[in-house]
Amino acid sequence: MKTNKLLINTKDKNYSIIIGANVLDKISIILKKERIKFNKCLIIVDKRVPKKIVVRFKKKINTNKIFLKNYISNEKNKNYKNVNKILNFLLDKNFNRDDCLISVGGGITGDVVGFAASIYKRGLKFINIPTTLLAQVDSSIGGKTGINNGYGKNLIGSFYQPDLVISDTIFLKSLSKRNIICGYAEILKHSLIASKKNFLFLEKFKNEIINLKSPFIEKAILESCKIKKNVVQKDEREKNFRKILNFGHTFAHAYEATLKYSGKLNHGEAVILGIISAIKFSYLNLFLKKKNYNEIFKHINSLNLKIDVNNFFNKKDIKSIIDFMKLDKKNKSTKINLVLLKKIGKPIINLNFNFNKIESFLKKELIN
Repeated sequence: MKTNKLLINTKDKNYSIIIGANVLDKISIILKKERIKFNKCLIIVDKRVPKKIVVRFKKKINTNKIFLKNYISNEKNKNYKNVNKILNFLLDKNFNRDDCLISVGGGITGDVVGFAASIYKRGLKFINIPTTLLAQVDSSIGGKTGINNGYGKNLIGSFYQPDLVISDTIFLKSLSKRNIICGYAEILKHSLIASKKNFLFLEKFKNEIINLKSPFIEKAILESCKIKKNVVQKDEREKNFRKILNFGHTFAHAYEATLKYSGKLNHGEAVILGIISAIKFSYLNLFLKKKNYNEIFKHINSLNLKIDVNNFFNKKDIKSIIDFMKLDKKNKSTKINLVLLKKIGKPIINLNFNFNKIESFLKKELIN
């Protein structure tokens, strides 16, 4: 299977994303080619990652000072307490800024470990090895790190680019169908905000992608990464253009927070619901034409996800949803900032709506 390589060039750092099957078996060669050297490394591994892959990977790293720690990855553990555990271990083992912190896990693990790397002695080397489809196509790219607190999701964090990202598709075989759909949500989002051509590719090969068939899954990952790469390179710190990546996420994050990150609704499912809400809101406010509206809904319905906002919320939840939407990082006024859609591949940013308009929309969406 062909190995793909993308180069990310930002003001802060240039780094590579390596995509392919069993690429971790070549970790020593990759590190040498990328000129990444370190004496010590700490590997933080999501406990759900298959141990045999981690053991094999660990043996391939050419250094004797390797430490390995497990992490229970969930939204409730995405907090400063767990970041502090990592920092204390690094301090206890006297890591310096030329040593390395490696994340092996999904987006939550990458966010927590990346944040720890960004603040330890003002930054040490960081390698991200995403093991979920969602992380491989989205959260591992672009340098966003962060943790949650009682006020909402990812409100504490930093922009910190990794030194290297390795997306080995071998990890995807251990994922549940629900987890694959979680990643597909971000692939779909990227196509909606950037490329009608990619959307049509998904429409044609969605079943092959969801079932991890080659070469369709590799192409879907690569094309999604290209979209995010182009956005990040234009606007590394989300001053303006990068906001398009939040399409559907203002609703999605509020949905997750209202459920207190309980696991009833995972991030990808929340993103799907968020995309549906953003599309409906776009259509009802005359931004999105009916033809595109129907195309997108036809695609989402064909996935047979059987998730509906009414399965999780009722009218009594509206205040909580809006309260969390108010706390969104994009908001710079007393209104709620939304990314909407004009047509497939053409998002609209910097649209602000008053709370009453959002409340009225949610009242129509929620039956009970």
